[in-house]
Amino acid sequence: MNMIFENPTLADFVGRAKTGLHIAPVPQSFDPDYLPPHGDHQLAENLAPADGNLHKPAAVLVPIIAHETAPTMLLTRRSSQLRAHSGQIAFPGGRIDPDDRDPCAAALREAQEEVGLEARYVTPLGYLDPYLTGTGYRIVPLVALVDPAAPLLPDPAEVEAAFEVPLDFLMDEANHQRHHREFRGTLRHFYAMPYDDHYIWGATAGILRNLYERLYAV
Repeated sequence: MNMIFENPTLADFVGRAKTGLHIAPVPQSFDPDYLPPHGDHQLAENLAPADGNLHKPAAVLVPIIAHETAPTMLLTRRSSQLRAHSGQIAFPGGRIDPDDRDPCAAALREAQEEVGLEARYVTPLGYLDPYLTGTGYRIVPLVALVDPAAPLLPDPAEVEAAFEVPLDFLMDEANHQRHHREFRGTLRHFYAMPYDDHYIWGATAGILRNLYERLYAV
């Protein structure tokens, strides 16, 4: 991707990624005795599932589309027909299967299954800290560049739409809002980054916030 060196914004991001991301997943990511510092419980302590043995290993792809003009983030809107988190904005990803050799393999497999993104168009850059969701998923996010020429074919059973958001919008702290709503009888606080008609919130916004903290807030 020669455009990295022609695009100051993208080159800056890649430079920050080289120093701010983990080369490999945090070793204790799936250790049941390890409580990740990042997760839904950061802003709502009651959302941290107490028993680490019940946490489900997962991985997501945090895909940066390497456009020549300005990089964007690829996100999906989950199908309204899904039983869990229907209609929510998400990264491509899901549970780590026994056949997945590591979180990278899981994230790439899920991305191909959900939006038809082939691994040959993806250049991994590194990993963020594991993220614990209120539903008990321990997510390892893989940050990667995606060739803008990559064809996408979302699976309608899982994804209603795939869309792009400017990276500079998501990495601008002024767009990181703090929202709240009642959840399980208590007030839940969370990050939200509304963009056009897309309401980016919860774990997706939390992972984006972690990306900002590791690469831009230092």
